[in-house]
Amino acid sequence: MAISFTLSLIVPSTAADEPPNILLIIADDMGRDASPCYPEGTEKPVMPTVERLCRDGVVFDNFYATPVCSSTRATILTGRYGFRTGVGAAVGRNTSNGLPLSETTLFQFIDRYAPEKYAQAVIGKWHLATVDNGDADHPQMAGADFYSGVIRGTIDDYYRWPKTQNGDTEMVEGYVTSVLTDIAIDWIGNQGERPWFLWLAHVAPHLPIHLPPGDLIANRDLDGTAKDLRARPRDYYLASLEALDAEIGRLLAGLPQPVLDNTIILFLGDNGTPNRTVQPPYERRRAKASLYEGGIHVPLIIAGKGVTRHGQRAEALANSTDLFATIATIAGIAPGDTDQWPEDSVSLVPLLMSNATTGRQYAYSELFGSLGSRGRRAEGHAIRSDRWKLMKTAGKGEQFFDLTEDPYEQNDLLQSERLAADADDALTHLRNEISRLQASK
Repeated sequence: MAISFTLSLIVPSTAADEPPNILLIIADDMGRDASPCYPEGTEKPVMPTVERLCRDGVVFDNFYATPVCSSTRATILTGRYGFRTGVGAAVGRNTSNGLPLSETTLFQFIDRYAPEKYAQAVIGKWHLATVDNGDADHPQMAGADFYSGVIRGTIDDYYRWPKTQNGDTEMVEGYVTSVLTDIAIDWIGNQGERPWFLWLAHVAPHLPIHLPPGDLIANRDLDGTAKDLRARPRDYYLASLEALDAEIGRLLAGLPQPVLDNTIILFLGDNGTPNRTVQPPYERRRAKASLYEGGIHVPLIIAGKGVTRHGQRAEALANSTDLFATIATIAGIAPGDTDQWPEDSVSLVPLLMSNATTGRQYAYSELFGSLGSRGRRAEGHAIRSDRWKLMKTAGKGEQFFDLTEDPYEQNDLLQSERLAADADDALTHLRNEISRLQASK
């Protein structure tokens, strides 16, 4: 179901302009193979809203997150790597790796330093709360004015699920993607003339496999039976993305045009596609929960207010940590306004207006002992430059790839008898950068 909306193509804000509204949309477990804006994958979902964002905005070709949900969200929220915050794996209610309240979050940073007072909300999946850091109250303790959504990592049923709102949890009926969209529409509508920052973190297309409402998806001949769900998980996964796209379209189309004209939209996947539904050239065990490209190289699109590079692609390296500085900059905060800028975050705003570079020479990702993984074999870190990638995991030790010649990591250069001089130099540089990072903790 395609819904029409018009993004105004406006020059970057000046001090005299209205402060822009900021809409951050996170698709849960959406890899590049499932995105219409990227070359990977053999079958794409029908996502006209996301395609429109790609045409009107900037598509980031080298954006890196972490392999699992919680750690990516923590990097965005703090602008810091997981080895600094302690969040490097999936967070469970009774685990000890929730986001500490001692961290300065993006919401607190904007509230403290933005020249205009922003209304701020989180709607959707949180996945950073434990019984030790505030539990259901954690989003607001972390600085959000309003929270409504799924406090844990996932739900058992897209049509009946636990909704937590400002600390209180109750079971609700209704397709979760649509209900979260309704809440977002209502919250934005209540903000009046105030600028707002909305962190809209959808559950979709995270498992479980399910059949979305028929009016939200393309005709995939899905019957929703247990047999069909087992036989065709990828079709249902793609249908979940189509329903997500339709509801994002409904949200944007429902905004008054002046509000939409003054809104910048950031859309991303938080990690790679699940193993059960991943598509070539990515492989099972090299998708979500892995440090291979299929687990951490994810989609990012930015469009709307202040974006002048319409329909362009950004090749510069970018990290999920960079969304902190990017959103803070959009909210009007300059580095000179405070000495509290997080050390791992670089603003991507220059890339929205020119084919510039951000100064980032490396993209970094990591994974701690992940809940649900078999043992701790996936634990490790990865770092890449514009061409080379060094990865070290508990299961396989070091691996080294030339991503220019081998973008899907089929040839571990450390298995060669001898490295070429440029490869050997690059390996030394990446090892040194890892040592520098770890020493900076």
